[in-house]
Amino acid sequence: MTPANATPQQSDLLDKVTHGSTQDGGTQDGNTQDGGTQGGTIHDVVVDPAESAAEPTGLTKAQGLRGLAAALRVRNYRLYVISQSLTNPCSWMQRVAQDWLILSLTGSVAMVGLTVTLQMGPMLVFGLWGGVIADRYRKRTILIVTQSIFALLACSVGLLVLTGAIQPWHILLAAALGGFTTVVDNPARQAFVPEVAGPSHLRDAISLNSTVFQLGGLLGPALAGAAIALVGEGWAFQLNAMAGVIAAILLVRMRPSELFPAPTLPRAKGQPREGMAYVSRHPEILWSVVLVGFVAVTGINLATVLAGYASEVFEIGAGGYGLLNSCVAGGAVLGALASTRRRGLRLRTLVANAAILGILQLFASLMATPWLFAPALVAVGCASLLYLTGSNTLVQTSVDPMMRGRVMSLYILVLFGAQAASGSIIGRVAEHYGAPSALVTCAVGPLLGALVVGIALAKRGHLVPAVDWHARPGRGFVTIVTREDLATIREAA
Repeated sequence: MTPANATPQQSDLLDKVTHGSTQDGGTQDGNTQDGGTQGGTIHDVVVDPAESAAEPTGLTKAQGLRGLAAALRVRNYRLYVISQSLTNPCSWMQRVAQDWLILSLTGSVAMVGLTVTLQMGPMLVFGLWGGVIADRYRKRTILIVTQSIFALLACSVGLLVLTGAIQPWHILLAAALGGFTTVVDNPARQAFVPEVAGPSHLRDAISLNSTVFQLGGLLGPALAGAAIALVGEGWAFQLNAMAGVIAAILLVRMRPSELFPAPTLPRAKGQPREGMAYVSRHPEILWSVVLVGFVAVTGINLATVLAGYASEVFEIGAGGYGLLNSCVAGGAVLGALASTRRRGLRLRTLVANAAILGILQLFASLMATPWLFAPALVAVGCASLLYLTGSNTLVQTSVDPMMRGRVMSLYILVLFGAQAASGSIIGRVAEHYGAPSALVTCAVGPLLGALVVGIALAKRGHLVPAVDWHARPGRGFVTIVTREDLATIREAA
């Protein structure tokens, strides 16, 4: 640690070794051209996708919003954001309506589980090949086809519901076909963002796209409840069909000449393995994927927990359940605004964000009244979105364009697989030990992930904590430096 009587000059030295002084804002460890690290050693990873000259170390809120506004002035990206703003919440709305519909028809929770398995199973089994397809073909063409298929499936099921002809096997078949379509759609959708936004707006575009995606997962179930109550399940499917049609039209209206397409991947054997090998060679991507697996396995599945709190702990009914979900969604909106202020992103920032998420969930589990629990949920929603947006941004901005589809398919595979396991884990804990214990369990994944990945990064990069008693405002007192840098600081003392 830095001595308590350290001088301002020694603090400046500490600031230099922890934040670097390279002209291009790169990492201390010397990233290779394709986003890797030399020798596999991590001191820190700073994302600077535009590879521009040095900028001020912080962004004001106004500067962050100006960056988003500049990205939205790009016509193709603006059309893409509109399409995602429609399809993300509407697809979640349909998913909830679909589960409720199959439960109403069969009265079997097991059939609900089978529907979810058919919808998510193809991504878990064939996800890596979906990434290969995304790298091999034009992503805009892929998305036009997949959005059209989603719209056709939703319209078909919706018509069957509205005409009274719906049968359980119709829903199961549509879920399976939608699952196989998702295998290609998800990696292509993620990898398409840099092509529509361009390199100069990449960070803001990825951040906004991640925010839209996460908000869709939070707002969609609330829309489903309102749609089912007001117009029924059939119209929930039809609304998603209309969103898919609009999305396909917006994709068609994009100007191909204004895209920034990545080189297409030629056919060759072993391309899924190439994607996995690429991730293993690039620690900033590898550890991001590992960490998101830990976080997703327990940390972001709050629906079951909130249902338990509403029905058993606080006894506030369906209206209270909706209010609790709204608190999480409101926190996510705050997280979206906070994410616009990020200039760069570090692996250690992700580790810290995961730890903060777990700590906030533990804190929320101690709240004994709805009025204390609700603001705690706002903080949890904010931390959750900040972490998920940051994780997606770091992976997207660290990957070579030729590998983006395969890398993002692996990232989504881990995220979806962990979330699939999360439902069973959290559900069993909530059923046997109650909702507060389930919320404590939610915190285990983020905290354990932060511990495991943090220790791994510290060992690989020979990092140690140092205390700067003369830290500048907003920097904090504890910083992470290499042992060599710490020795230099001590010598200066």
